[in-house]
Amino acid sequence: MSPSSQMISYTFLLSLIVAYLKIASAGNFYQHIDITWGGQRAKILNGGQLLTLSLDKFSGSGFQSKDQYLFGRVDMQLKLVPGNSAGTVTTYYLSSRGTTHDEIDFEFLGNSSGQPYTVHTNIYTQGKGKREQQFHLWFDPTITFHEYSIIWNPQRIIFMVDNIPIRVFSNKEAIGVPYPKGQPMRLYSSLWNADDWATQGGRVKTDWKKAPFTAAYRNFNVNACIWPSTSCFSRSGSTKSLPSNGWMYQVLDVNDQKRLKWVQKNYMIYNYCTDLRRFPQGVPPECKQQSSSKKVYVSN
Repeated sequence: MSPSSQMISYTFLLSLIVAYLKIASAGNFYQHIDITWGGQRAKILNGGQLLTLSLDKFSGSGFQSKDQYLFGRVDMQLKLVPGNSAGTVTTYYLSSRGTTHDEIDFEFLGNSSGQPYTVHTNIYTQGKGKREQQFHLWFDPTITFHEYSIIWNPQRIIFMVDNIPIRVFSNKEAIGVPYPKGQPMRLYSSLWNADDWATQGGRVKTDWKKAPFTAAYRNFNVNACIWPSTSCFSRSGSTKSLPSNGWMYQVLDVNDQKRLKWVQKNYMIYNYCTDLRRFPQGVPPECKQQSSSKKVYVSN
């Protein structure tokens, strides 16, 4: 297929997706989430408006969305495990299946009491990841609920916390960088024990005397293109300023760019694009065009 034919097909696909825009009624966890493991450690409460995951010495727990999405915006409010959460990991991510899967990750790595959580982000394309960026937060994520959002469209992926962008991964297929755009993904979340690596490289272990550990979820909102119909929908009747399908073309405005720089300057603790020890032969090609912190971070 010629480049012009590819562009026509790509444009037609986007036009088809937007043309089939429809609005669904407000949903809840009962309607749109399946608890997949952990038994009674995962609970849907308050008529479907609240979900909790728990971890004890015997098992963690998790859930997934009933639907698969091909591009969209996913918002979820989380309240993370309080107190001494060392060794625990709370995940919230989009993923397809298989050895060549695509994936867009939020992972929240617990820590000893009084120490900040680490927000770990990563992107997999065709089964390959190693695109980690990590952050601390400017608030305590265990006291109250905060919103964590993934915006995924054909041009870019945006990670947001309380509607503040913390990371952008742009489509760089033009320079040979794979981009997740062909595999539909479900939303997944889990709470599990990873004390072999999660907290200070595994040096701090899970204190099972503090179990069960519990994370809470609410206000699950999805504006996305459902697969395989390619119809776009809203699960929430969101009141955000963008139109229901505004995420399809979303970019960072001037204020968003300022807030992104503020987060990356003050709260980023690891950036694969500046890890010279990890990439002694040169950083990945997408990093060379990335406007990132001037600091150099190296892995342990």
